[in-house]
Amino acid sequence: MPNVYSGKILRIDLTGRHVSVRPVTEVEVQAFLLGSGLAAKILCEEFADLLNPAIDPLDPRNPLIVINGVLSGTFAPTGCRSSWCGRSPLTGIWNEANLGGHWGAELRFAGWDGLILTGQCQQPSYLWVTAEGVEFRDASHVWGQDQFETHDRLLAETDPKARCASIGQAGENLVRIAGVASGGRTHSRLAARGGMGALMGAKRVKAIVVRGKEKPTYADAKGFHAVVKESNHSIMSHGAAEALHLVGTAGGHPATDTFGDNAIRNWRGGSWLEGTVKTSGKAIAETIFSKHTFCHACPIGCGKAVEIKAGPYAGVSGEGPEYETLCGFGSNLQCDDLNAIAAMNDACNRHALDTISTTGVLAFAFECFEKGLITEADTGGIALHWGDAGAILTMIDKIARREDLGDLLADGVRAAAARIGQASGKFAMHVKGLEMPYHDPRGFVSMAANYATANRGACHLEAISYWRGVGLEWPGWQEGDAQAWIDAKRFDSSLGAQMAVDFQNYMSVFNPGGLCKFIAKGSYAPAQMAELLNRAMGWQWTGADLLDTGARIFNYKRLINVRLGVTARDDVLPYRLAHEPRPTGSAAGVLPDMPRMLADYYRLRAWDANGVPTAETVLPNAVRAEAH
Repeated sequence: MPNVYSGKILRIDLTGRHVSVRPVTEVEVQAFLLGSGLAAKILCEEFADLLNPAIDPLDPRNPLIVINGVLSGTFAPTGCRSSWCGRSPLTGIWNEANLGGHWGAELRFAGWDGLILTGQCQQPSYLWVTAEGVEFRDASHVWGQDQFETHDRLLAETDPKARCASIGQAGENLVRIAGVASGGRTHSRLAARGGMGALMGAKRVKAIVVRGKEKPTYADAKGFHAVVKESNHSIMSHGAAEALHLVGTAGGHPATDTFGDNAIRNWRGGSWLEGTVKTSGKAIAETIFSKHTFCHACPIGCGKAVEIKAGPYAGVSGEGPEYETLCGFGSNLQCDDLNAIAAMNDACNRHALDTISTTGVLAFAFECFEKGLITEADTGGIALHWGDAGAILTMIDKIARREDLGDLLADGVRAAAARIGQASGKFAMHVKGLEMPYHDPRGFVSMAANYATANRGACHLEAISYWRGVGLEWPGWQEGDAQAWIDAKRFDSSLGAQMAVDFQNYMSVFNPGGLCKFIAKGSYAPAQMAELLNRAMGWQWTGADLLDTGARIFNYKRLINVRLGVTARDDVLPYRLAHEPRPTGSAAGVLPDMPRMLADYYRLRAWDANGVPTAETVLPNAVRAEAH
């Protein structure tokens, strides 16, 4: 029998320090895979009484559900991902934050597919997880330390080859835009979005350290080896994946400006090309680049370590800024000093802060300051002028420590706008409480349909349909007429809903499969992923089966949100993106036709007019039978 996944999840009651094992059934895996797919099923069925918007997500009863993908810990291309799931402290609804690096693979090596944490430790603690189970250890000596220091100290007292996932000061302080970090300084990866670091901090868990030695086995080991070899070659033969290796995600920063895809001055500008060139992956490669970094089993190596040897930011080293960080601190906050942005990224990594939400709330605050809605009396004496690196760095620390205005911004832009008022909600850039990532739906209108309906709020990764808009193709699935997409189809609202649905369905299987979505940038099509699963698991899936599973998982998460009060009224874009076109550049004058796209979207999803899917469209018969 293959042993690709272990079939065991640790259920950990932190209050009573009681540990049990939840088995994972083959029926569940066939229906939802693992990762965020199974996590959604567990949250919906085993914690149904807590799916109540009146219950604070930080209530100790709410679970933090951490589950690997099916292929996490294998040598499948990028087989490393773990999904950190539950109710978001930031949005109140479904959330999943995905972690790369090596932690998820190590958890599989320890013989576990995941952990379900409930309750609250009596004192700061960390969990030492091995094949024998869980040991509760005191974390008072690292409480208050950043995630770099925590990583080094806990590995020194457990095992130098262990893997550590921890929170920084932001998570301890229940900052609702805090993430969970792994890898320390040398390869810092974050489960960043939605505030799962705050959920972990509320449980007084500083870190989860894992070590194991068990390796997966496969239904067709020889065939799996062959498919992996072919897949790695196919992925790296594609120019987009090769570019990811050479210059990382930041390499595309100037191109996003060309497509009208980046955010400028809190989403008001049209072009900032000179600044994007100065803060691009190419600029990193030519100045502060140190080495490429790779997650477990990754053929690409998109991570770029940096080192600054001179100037005011000398001494900054470690994982460098990626696209979203460079766009957030760069074009959106108007800082064109690459070294300063590297320092800002380093500060966020230390605190384990989501750089997308951090830059989003800061851009909102800078515009409030510009308009006179807040003053230095609110900021603790800091003047918030666009591009001021010193002010930005100071505010990062204030958010992590909840000081002055940082205390307000720590709860996210939706909460900040509600407190400040004075029409500031019109430039509070979020969907369902989650700050916007830096891909403009006015440049690729299918992303407007995705943002409005994505399950965790403003999430580009739930669709990534803008990749089609720049001409990427997938054999047998999305191909042909690439130049037409670049020239005009990316602005066509009549195509937007279908593109959003198609890409949401495909992207929904990556985290449950344990794979990084960047391999899709190497034209990795559904049929190829299905064959990878078949060789590992002994299944006989087609690409269509894979996409059907993605649709099921996506709809299931929507049902969770419906229980938490989400309706069609919440499927909206921020006012600025829906009503104010970009003033210049290739996307100037474009606004997505939201009424048309949402009507099309609900029809394609078979949701009713209130945005509700039926149970019959979500649960296959086998799962319904097993549940009863």
